Amino acid sequence: MKYSRLTKEQFEELNQEFSTFLATQTIDKAEWDKIKAERPEVAEQELDVFSDLVWEGVLTKAVFLEHFSKNHIFLFQCFDTYVHSIVLKSVVPETDFLTREGLQWLSDNMFTDTIEMKIGKKEFTEDRNASIFALIQQGAFLSDGLLYKQINSIIES
Repeated sequence: MKYSRLTKEQFEELNQEFSTFLATQTIDKAEWDKIKAERPEVAEQELDVFSDLVWEGVLTKAVFLEHFSKNHIFLFQCFDTYVHSIVLKSVVPETDFLTREGLQWLSDNMFTDTIEMKIGKKEFTEDRNASIFALIQQGAFLSDGLLYKQINSIIES
């Protein structure tokens, strides 16, 4: 398995897609129930293959990611061969970017000496999708890129 198995909730959300996936392998509901009962290891493999297909599709389309922690915000824009990052760090220890108040504080103090900003670029050393998945495993999530775009446009002007 290249990525990780989808959660039960994710499988439930993708029930129709999973049925279609099984149908492409000429596995109908009765056959699937039989596989689960008589050959659970084969059922597990099918779940893993489907999970990887879903992840591959999601990661291929991924452009923006965000990762928030108490004192840091990591913003990423993913290109074909590299990732561009904007890292914001509060030098005020009591700041908590995981709260609404912390984000308001960021907005009020964005261009003061209480916020350190670092810009970076890193070439993908391994498969692009695997690199993006590693960021997700570390707590990043896919985003619309609005915050990245807003900060990047200010930096570039």
